[in-house]
Amino acid sequence: MIARSLLAAALVLAGPATAALAQDMTLNLGFVGGPQAPEAIAMGQLAEEIEDKTGGRIAIRLQGGGALGGDREVIEGLQLGTVDMTVSSTSIVANFVPELKIFDIPFLFRDFDHAEAVLDGPTGGAILEDMPDKGLVGLAFGGMGFRELTNSVKPVKTVEDVKGLKIRTQQNEMHIKVWDALGVLPTPMAIPEVYTALQQGVVDGQENPIGAIVNNRFGEVQKYVSLTDHAFTPLVVLISPMVWDQLSDEDKAIFKEAAVHAMERNRAEVEKAIASGLDTLRSQGMTVVDDVDKASFQESLGPVFDSFAEEFGADRIAEIRGVE
Repeated sequence: MIARSLLAAALVLAGPATAALAQDMTLNLGFVGGPQAPEAIAMGQLAEEIEDKTGGRIAIRLQGGGALGGDREVIEGLQLGTVDMTVSSTSIVANFVPELKIFDIPFLFRDFDHAEAVLDGPTGGAILEDMPDKGLVGLAFGGMGFRELTNSVKPVKTVEDVKGLKIRTQQNEMHIKVWDALGVLPTPMAIPEVYTALQQGVVDGQENPIGAIVNNRFGEVQKYVSLTDHAFTPLVVLISPMVWDQLSDEDKAIFKEAAVHAMERNRAEVEKAIASGLDTLRSQGMTVVDDVDKASFQESLGPVFDSFAEEFGADRIAEIRGVE
């Protein structure tokens, strides 16, 4: 009792900055991945690091598996202050931060290293800096890896094979535009709804990184996975501005550092998921198509690439492609 009284008195004398630093806080971090998803493991590490470095003053409650809604609903919650944090695909965040749309250009990144160099460099840094103007605070970028196509109708090897397939896409107009140009019937849908839609034949297939395909159990309701590598999926760790503004400068630094470390852990988990994921999908009865004619997809997207060059600037796209 005496110790508590002394602490209370010290906080009054120290002023508001110290009081903010010392207050207890529990934050809800909502995301759509299941408990074994790379980003879920990474967010678990983030929560542990923040709790440890704040001496237990700040706790992070993980709300995975879409417990707080799909990506879009969670991001809206951050803007409204009903959700505190999330980790989300930039393809969804682009609905709120249009500058992120450029990362949805198909075949933009060569490999994971190239994507990280862009996201952690001046291009990604400038976008994070401007996010508060859109009602969000970005802490760090990472990645889910390259997206692959699954379906239950036929093996897809060339662009001709996808024509007429009804494929679930993310709720992102650029993704819809790309798949429409390839002759697919794109069907935007939040990830928590996809398993049932595949199971019931509402859609023929979907596209996601291998880790997400495994962790969402899509192999149970799909027959073929084609290694198209058609797009890289960046991730971004976000926090509500209403929470961010309550944090001291010291705590803000802790959050940013923990987010960077979490995205490093995420990549390690993604690489493990890719290494074991194809074997898992094969064990579930899926056929892995690894001889995809990616050039046929790129050639079919010529007019779309022209429109992207007009929208984002050919020089800017070339600059991203040229990052080493």
